[in-house]
Amino acid sequence: MRPVAEAAPVDLARRREVVAALRAFLPEASVLFDEEDVKPYECDGLSAYRQLPMVVALPETEEQVCRILRTCHGMRVPVVARGAGTGLSGGALPLGNGVLLSLAKFMRIVEVDPQARSARVQPGVRNLAISEAAAPLGLYYAPDPSSQIACTIGGNVAENSGGVHCLKYGLTVHNLLKLRVATIEGGIVEIGSEGLDAAGYDLLALMTGSEGLLGVVTEVTVKLLPDPEFAQVVMAAFDDVGKAGNAVANVIAAGIIPAGLEMMDQAATRAVEDFAHAGYRTDVAAILLCESDGTQEEVADEIRRIQDVMEKSGALQTQVSRDEAERLRFWAGRKAAFPAVGSISPDYYCMDGTIPRKRVGEVLRRITELEKKYGLRCANVFHAGDGNLHPLILYDANQPGELQRTEAFGGEILELCLQVGGTITGEHGVGVEKINQMCVQFGSLELETFHAIKRAFDEHELLNPGKAVPTLHRCAEFGRMHVHAGREKFPDLPRF
Repeated sequence: MRPVAEAAPVDLARRREVVAALRAFLPEASVLFDEEDVKPYECDGLSAYRQLPMVVALPETEEQVCRILRTCHGMRVPVVARGAGTGLSGGALPLGNGVLLSLAKFMRIVEVDPQARSARVQPGVRNLAISEAAAPLGLYYAPDPSSQIACTIGGNVAENSGGVHCLKYGLTVHNLLKLRVATIEGGIVEIGSEGLDAAGYDLLALMTGSEGLLGVVTEVTVKLLPDPEFAQVVMAAFDDVGKAGNAVANVIAAGIIPAGLEMMDQAATRAVEDFAHAGYRTDVAAILLCESDGTQEEVADEIRRIQDVMEKSGALQTQVSRDEAERLRFWAGRKAAFPAVGSISPDYYCMDGTIPRKRVGEVLRRITELEKKYGLRCANVFHAGDGNLHPLILYDANQPGELQRTEAFGGEILELCLQVGGTITGEHGVGVEKINQMCVQFGSLELETFHAIKRAFDEHELLNPGKAVPTLHRCAEFGRMHVHAGREKFPDLPRF
């Protein structure tokens, strides 16, 4: 079942009405509706699904954001907030009957406070720009998604993004202090505190990862960390993905919490090496990148322990980065994995699921079996330390039926994650991509609770509707098509 329905014709009278209402307080150039102007906003990084927005609004101030929301609330027009459009789950897919609210002009770093080790930034600031601004003070922002050169902090908050160093330093939610959020009614609420705790419910955690369903972030205060004195990477090569998976679990079991622990299978390393020349072995089944940071003495001791674990886990070879340039080259290869795979296939579909570390080898072997079932190749790249898989399914959208087979392949991977005790997402969010698999992970009572929270913030369900949390009706329809999804999880739904 396709997660996005065919687009309905635009209601031209309704569009004229919305444009007139927005241009009453926004400059003419900040309200777009001609097809050639709204075309760049038709999708996010999940480009398999596209929809032209009815109207695009480009505010420059917080007050304008509030007035847009207030206007849309009064007119009952749905709103989808958008950052840089690098998301991979269709979370910023626009609506043909709604307003696409772009925060692209909110690019100001308001303040970097070295004493508090924090930065206050607007939501359109790029992830990497925060660390660049803090670098002269010997500080940096820890979460580092592979798209950090382009993705924005507002989008990172919406999706609770991670990155290669999230194992030790946490996801976005662990690195936030405060948010300013515009409600659908056009008010501003401040969530969180610059102290260690804040009174009341933990709305900061609730808002982070809520995928734009509860409010629109207008300002973010993040934690900054001091630059590590020293860092090194161990690159370990394995002749079997199962051994590499076991090595991941063994590192953690040994009491080592690396700064980063990443894994790539042979299909991924071959693509990356041709693309980025990172110095990876391409004649092995998998490689692990395991980083240690801290003082020189701490790193030296931890590197020795990591190498010992890798060798006892069956590594064919371990190689330690000789200098900072080589360390950065190892990581540059990992962060270039997505574009590298894009260079060997007309299209690819990037999945995102999380599994227990001890099941890594088993899951990768199952994915290999699914490759044969669907007749499609899959390169595997993932944050091995926290079990966050990123299988990249290679396909050609110009070949009839390949996208549909790819979707089915991806759905099976996500449901496999659930079968081994994991979850359907780690950092990319649900969006439209995984909304059917939400029906498999959660029962009707859990989904009703999610909807109740949504209604508490957005009574008329105008913020990013149709994303992240499926309706019970949708789950019943999905269950009818996929019987394995259903009866025990939804005993109160119609039988099928």
